[in-house]
Amino acid sequence: MSEIKITKLELITYKHQVEHLGTDYAGFNTIYEPNAVFTTHPSIFRVHTNQGLIGEYPTVPGMRPRDYLDSVANYLIGKNPLERELIYNDLKRGLRHSDRTAISMVDVALWDLAGKFYNAPIYQLLGGYKATLPAYASTYHGDENGGLDSPEAYAEFALQCQSMGYPAFKIHGWGKGFVPREIATIQETRRRVGDSMDLMIDPACELNTWADALKVGRACDDAQFFWLEDPYKDGGVSIFGHKKLRELIRTPLLQTEHVFGLEQHVDFIVNGGTDFVRTGVFEDGGITGAMKVAHAAEGFGLDVEFHVGGLAHRHCISAVRNTNYYELGLLNPKVPKTKPPIYESIFLDELESVDERGHVQVPQGPGLGAELDWEFIEHQRVDSIIRE
Repeated sequence: MSEIKITKLELITYKHQVEHLGTDYAGFNTIYEPNAVFTTHPSIFRVHTNQGLIGEYPTVPGMRPRDYLDSVANYLIGKNPLERELIYNDLKRGLRHSDRTAISMVDVALWDLAGKFYNAPIYQLLGGYKATLPAYASTYHGDENGGLDSPEAYAEFALQCQSMGYPAFKIHGWGKGFVPREIATIQETRRRVGDSMDLMIDPACELNTWADALKVGRACDDAQFFWLEDPYKDGGVSIFGHKKLRELIRTPLLQTEHVFGLEQHVDFIVNGGTDFVRTGVFEDGGITGAMKVAHAAEGFGLDVEFHVGGLAHRHCISAVRNTNYYELGLLNPKVPKTKPPIYESIFLDELESVDERGHVQVPQGPGLGAELDWEFIEHQRVDSIIRE
């Protein structure tokens, strides 16, 4: 048989609408909004080969795959798709002045293709061993509309998740970062769930000042939070600012979501900017790049936590010792189903996608391991682009 080669790239875009979701004051944070309809246009990126195998990657919110399809097509056509390390490094260099998140859609699709080539799930190719993963419930942002609109509402939702088996719960607070309400939510949630649930808070860089982050951090200390993540409006990138914060609070910081790739993560670690290390296939160059970050963190004796859910992260976490939780979200008690139904329900990261222990399953099929629902995708298709 001839050497496997990439012959064609395909990008299929479809429409997905969710009722009762909207955005907050700036249009960035997704929140509960009664009677609103939130519309997105996700894509399926597909890599075709001369042997009939197809690697696929459902893109994540925030990606703009149409913007860089041509640039990656010019490079990829004719390449051996199994040479992922070479392709990762070439794209890392070639896209250094543009949107390097393009690497992720290529890399994950190539890992999916490799799994189909070797007839094995990705986690086995990575040496993985975990069949299920403990998950934390990760909330949508706070609103003023009767959803997550008060400290009590967050605490009630945490109790609901605790009753479903979730071992941990992460708060995304309100836009504009009103510190007294953030602190009240920390206190009330801990009071209601007791000591048997790990709690985290991610202000998503909404707190206005470093001093605000210090106040919230000290509230986390008192409530024994598991971590404080991206607290203030440095954009999550100030090594020095977070190092100083670490010196004055006991709660571990989780940073590095907003720096790209292996080298910048290592710089953050060696200069004392974080406790937990954040990585993700979207931000850090696909599975190849995220696993480099995970192993670098291991080399420094630190834990790594993968940003948001998705099948690729289930496979990665299965193969990483130094990690604690799978992020399942985003979630709101008033909107129980928000994800495009492109997989069977256990793989969709909805509120009820966990078992009684609060675990999610690692897919067992070849590649990413779950069959796409092409009937749904074709019914909602709005566009298709092919490059060959």
